[in-house]
Amino acid sequence: MEHSGGIQASLSGRYATALFELARDENQLDSVGRSVATLRQALSESDDLRRLIASPLVGRGDAAKAIAAVAADLQLDPITTRFLGVLAGNRRLATLGAVLRDFATLAACHRGETTAQVISAHPLDQGQMAALTARLKSMVGSEVTVDATVDPSILGGLIVRLGSRQIDGSIRTKLNALATAMKG
Repeated sequence: MEHSGGIQASLSGRYATALFELARDENQLDSVGRSVATLRQALSESDDLRRLIASPLVGRGDAAKAIAAVAADLQLDPITTRFLGVLAGNRRLATLGAVLRDFATLAACHRGETTAQVISAHPLDQGQMAALTARLKSMVGSEVTVDATVDPSILGGLIVRLGSRQIDGSIRTKLNALATAMKG
């Protein structure tokens, strides 16, 4: 795994690596991967869930109960559910988003895929996503998994992070460059 050294250097990476290795050793990578994708989507869509994991006011016991209820509601697999309990018990729920992202990167690397993080000002439709994936695949020469997020502050265009490379075609960056050039 080419990414594992860099990922393991962070707190979220160590948790993601532990989850990945447990899922791999139990032959549950597919079910854990589905649960991780479900959880990532829930995190992106639910303000309440984001507040729960970020709040320092929620105690370990309450956080564990709340996250267990979330896991049951989302029908997450047992490994992911237990893992969330560990995060809650260790007061590490605030790292959940990064842990899920790092897990997805490790799983993609295990499958021989490259993960590209794509930030757009508006959600990409299926046609745009397919065209972008095809273009990235031709650049990299292997399968590419796109991790798309929306950030309206970039105004338009895309920011693509592929490994250590970043391609910033956002309007915000172009306007900033223009403003700098006009200052002389």
